Amino acid sequence: MSHQQLRVLQVMRAPVGGLFRHVADLTRELASRGHAVGLIVDSIANDGQTEAKLADLASSASLGIHRVAMPRLLGQGDLLAPMAVRRLCRQLHIDIVHGHGAKGGFYARLARLSGTKAAAFYTPHGGVLHYSAQSATGRIFHFLERALMRQTAAVIFESQYAKATYARVIGEPTCPSPVIYNGLTPEEFEPVTADGDAADFVFVGELRALKGIFPLVEAMDGLVRPDGQPATLVVAGDGGERGAMEAAIATRGLGDRIHLVGAQPARAMFARGRVALVPSLAESLPYVVLEAAAAKLPVIATNVGGIGEIFGPTASDLVPAGDADALRAKMQTTLAHPDVAAASMRQRLEHISEHFSVGRMTDAIEAQYLAAIPTS
Repeated sequence: MSHQQLRVLQVMRAPVGGLFRHVADLTRELASRGHAVGLIVDSIANDGQTEAKLADLASSASLGIHRVAMPRLLGQGDLLAPMAVRRLCRQLHIDIVHGHGAKGGFYARLARLSGTKAAAFYTPHGGVLHYSAQSATGRIFHFLERALMRQTAAVIFESQYAKATYARVIGEPTCPSPVIYNGLTPEEFEPVTADGDAADFVFVGELRALKGIFPLVEAMDGLVRPDGQPATLVVAGDGGERGAMEAAIATRGLGDRIHLVGAQPARAMFARGRVALVPSLAESLPYVVLEAAAAKLPVIATNVGGIGEIFGPTASDLVPAGDADALRAKMQTTLAHPDVAAASMRQRLEHISEHFSVGRMTDAIEAQYLAAIPTS
């Protein structure tokens, strides 16, 4: 723990998904170490679930949770939001302003450009990398990334994959650019025991094509247990393509083997399946892989994004994205040889325990913050 108390402002647009999970974990851990932390979020993102998450975080945000209009697309609000960030930096005597995602990163660094003395940090979380260089918006975002590099104390990447992608799409950062993995809390490393009627497999995630839901349905067709009974799958999640997934399930006659239960907490769902599936077509560093592995579930996942970094010494277990036959073969092998899957799970768990804890993550980020603050 540092003896120097910092005043930190975290900036993000929408407090949802893995980005918000990361910010929330970092905020709580920094606060527990004696630092004062505040948040800036979009004033429009105010549905009930978001409000509940922010309310739960309020006790760790001693500098407050502040609302600023942050348009999803480029617009006039992008000229006003950095001024609001700068004003809060001055009012709250901020040492560190840390932007998360494309918009949060721009606002944090534009605030510094317009006069705040706070050191500006930036974690992309994929954000700007999702914009094609062929689109007008993408070209503007990529130009701004390069132009704001001089205002950046460090670009912190959550995976080697994200860092390599940024270098390819934007260019090599000219400031420090450490890779600091997201982390799990000690409670998340407690094992989950499968229910007596647990399905063979469990999927937790958004129901959209990018998450590999259609190759997953195809892979379930013809999949059998060693006793000859059809394999079963429970699916937790919602999304715009739920209807299309239900239609694909019906077309293959798999309605009695694939059960959709809607959005549910990941850890609760891990008790309802014996093997976790992450068949994504694209990812950065998905928390669900970390969470399932930490809960001591075997995990079958695709070789995309930073998943190989999570799998570490078991990365050879990953399957090609979008290949239903390869996915089915891996699932069939796992059903036939649960002892082999369990051995891989233990090896993977040891790797994750060492490299993906909240304490380790915060140690590394805190060290970056302190290095940017002049000592007197």
